[in-house]
Amino acid sequence: MSAPYEIRTNDNGRSKKQSMAELKLRRLNELNQRLQEDLNRRRIPVSEASMDLIAFTDKEPKDFMVPSRWGAVDKRDDPYAPQQSGGCCSVM
Repeated sequence: MSAPYEIRTNDNGRSKKQSMAELKLRRLNELNQRLQEDLNRRRIPVSEASMDLIAFTDKEPKDFMVPSRWGAVDKRDDPYAPQQSGGCCSVM
């Protein structure tokens, strides 16, 4: 008669507990690697990033979604302005 509680083994003969520990170790190593990559990523101060963003918007074409930077936009030049319709309804 076999014991009521046996340690289950997988195809390789290792216990389930050991394979779970190896899986946990592998996940921790992957997390550690991702955190190391994140730590090594180049970082810049917010002030430098904001100055780069301002310089980018200065040399790019006008952005009508940022009126505070370019001033008031004429309604006929603004593609986001509500369209004027001739009547109260339109037929499609």
